[in-house]
Amino acid sequence: MNLLGALAGRLASEGVNYAPAIVSAAEKHGVDPTLLAAVAAQETGGPGANGGRNEVGDGGHGRGLFQIDDRWHDFAKTAAAMDPSRNADYAAGMLSDLLERYDGNVREALSAYNAGDPHAAGTSTIWGDGEKLDYADSVLRHYQQLDGNDETPDRLGNFASQLPTQQTLAQPQLPLPAPHAHHHHHRPPSRQAMSYDTYINGGENP
Repeated sequence: MNLLGALAGRLASEGVNYAPAIVSAAEKHGVDPTLLAAVAAQETGGPGANGGRNEVGDGGHGRGLFQIDDRWHDFAKTAAAMDPSRNADYAAGMLSDLLERYDGNVREALSAYNAGDPHAAGTSTIWGDGEKLDYADSVLRHYQQLDGNDETPDRLGNFASQLPTQQTLAQPQLPLPAPHAHHHHHRPPSRQAMSYDTYINGGENP
């Protein structure tokens, strides 16, 4: 079994749904697959649950595993948004761009992913033990559960350097979709993350 298969197997053993799709998308965009899985758990799993779901949420606006929001992203208006592999690829692309934009600062990237602002608290989540966490810290609590490590990362390097090249992957790569993003579906919408094109051009939310 190659490294990606082993990573997918480990995440699946922790209850992550669509683990192969998540790992493949993470590798393609140079993102830590455990971090990407933690975002899925936050978006469609819920407190304490590692497995995200492929569903429509957020009052009918959030699409798929990573709840890509159709009010902000044309991708979410297409059938591809309900394909877990395409949905994961879209989310991984956005997260990768944010990590690069914010110099690898995980909390800033996650906050911007959720609310379009690296310093926003974003969606709050109350866990089963009563702990109330802002979006980024809730994702990182999922990360701790999946990683089996008490340390949460403040920064992440380019994970792609640790993985085999695409030519060695067992699974074929999906074509790169159009722009990327999302929003949590359990709460009223905050200012949604801007479109991929706006991100890379340094623009502001509308």
